Amino acid sequence: MIADLPDMLAKRAELSPDSIALEELLTGRSLTYSALDRRAAKAATLLRSRGVAEGDRVAILCRNRIAFFEILFACARIGAILVPLNWRMPPLELDRLVADSSPVLVIHGSEDEAVAQRLAAPARIGLDRDYEAGIAAAEPALPRPIWPASGIWYLLYTSGTTGNPKGVIYTYRMALANHVNIGTAIDISSRDTTANFLPLFHTAGINLHTLPTLFQGGRVLILPSFEADPIVRLLEQGRLDTFFAVPTVYQALLDHPHFAGAPLSRVRHWACGGAPLPDALALRCRDAGIRVCNGMGMTETGPTAFLVSPDAAWDRVGSVGKPQLLCSVRLVDEAMREVPEGSVGEILFGGAGITPGYWNDEAASRAAFTADGWLRSGDLARRDRDGFYFVVGRRKEMFISGGENVYPAEIENALAAHPAIAEAAVVGLPDPKWGEVGHAFLRLASGVAPPAYADLVSFCRSRIAAFKVPRSLEFVPDFPRTPAGKIQKHLLRRSNRAAELQCEPVRHKAEAAR
Repeated sequence: MIADLPDMLAKRAELSPDSIALEELLTGRSLTYSALDRRAAKAATLLRSRGVAEGDRVAILCRNRIAFFEILFACARIGAILVPLNWRMPPLELDRLVADSSPVLVIHGSEDEAVAQRLAAPARIGLDRDYEAGIAAAEPALPRPIWPASGIWYLLYTSGTTGNPKGVIYTYRMALANHVNIGTAIDISSRDTTANFLPLFHTAGINLHTLPTLFQGGRVLILPSFEADPIVRLLEQGRLDTFFAVPTVYQALLDHPHFAGAPLSRVRHWACGGAPLPDALALRCRDAGIRVCNGMGMTETGPTAFLVSPDAAWDRVGSVGKPQLLCSVRLVDEAMREVPEGSVGEILFGGAGITPGYWNDEAASRAAFTADGWLRSGDLARRDRDGFYFVVGRRKEMFISGGENVYPAEIENALAAHPAIAEAAVVGLPDPKWGEVGHAFLRLASGVAPPAYADLVSFCRSRIAAFKVPRSLEFVPDFPRTPAGKIQKHLLRRSNRAAELQCEPVRHKAEAAR
């Protein structure tokens, strides 16, 4: 078990005082580790002056900027708990998160001031006025000599693929474990530069690869949010050594007219996670000459859990790789028995990077863990003979058609391989004959006409068993998504535009028995 930690920022500032830690591309402003350490110490004094004490929650609502990390480390200095809020949420949804976390202070950017003013909190600080004035006047607070490994550093509310966000507790131990898991996997060094553009209310925005890069003494380039043009410019300038993104970002970059012409080999490591990476998109990356290392984790796992190695990225398309250094994994059936190699089972996680539970929700925390302490992921996977894992879908999304287990992720992957289909989402619907059958929601590729239904059926049948082919489908302009780009299937609604395909699932277990 990881022991208590020293103040990680103070330690890094002592080791690398003059190295650049953070740089804002929008403003051109940068901070060395020494300056970041001093401003975090001043921010801690400012928080205390506004009534923040150890254990209190501090909510923050802002786009990506240096000040977020100053405040994150300031909270660590005084033992307060940071609560990043999702600026994409309407006030009504944010009210629920604020009511659950009960912050004593809300910090906000000017772009979110109107929303922040509506939130219930004893005090507020605007980052573009009050905060900077407060920092200028504050004396640096002394660092806590010890960060308790089990102490709560921040809360991240899950984005709700099932509709009910929960506050995932992040401890200092989880931060260090994630640093070890991703740092050893991709060899993060003090010479590395990475980009921070994923939202900071999402675990990838903080932890992939920003916080591990800061712990290691590298440089982080901050963009307010994702836009393809600035990222492509950074690639053209050869400024990035490591890169992490969700699949929708890779899709946008591959579609950018100047992406292919950038010196892509300058990036030492490309990683992908947050949502399933379709095989077709992985192959487009391979065609562009980049080894995108697919991975899988959860907000609850810190998040780094699985990651495929660069040497296997092109040969193991579809795999999320192997569990990383401080992550333990089991695959079990419904009776919690280990499944044999090649069989599908639910992923259970263990290790130093696992959350202790959910804020203010003992029932959800108990339900998330097995009796012997393993985190239940709800994800189904199989392991091949070489130890590589392949995620086949969510346990709650699997449906049974004519006695056969059907995993929507497999069907979605097959559909997305069609040149006219950019993305697919499959759900199970009741059927009087087979129990359940698949219904597909499809998003077309840009500028492409819808393919004939018969062509899609034929295309699917060449790739997956006939009983897995959806019985009906419809085209949609886009999908409701989480901040990581995952499709929120619980928000999809079958419309009267759905086409019933002239096909039926065949060769089920029930038929084979006749």
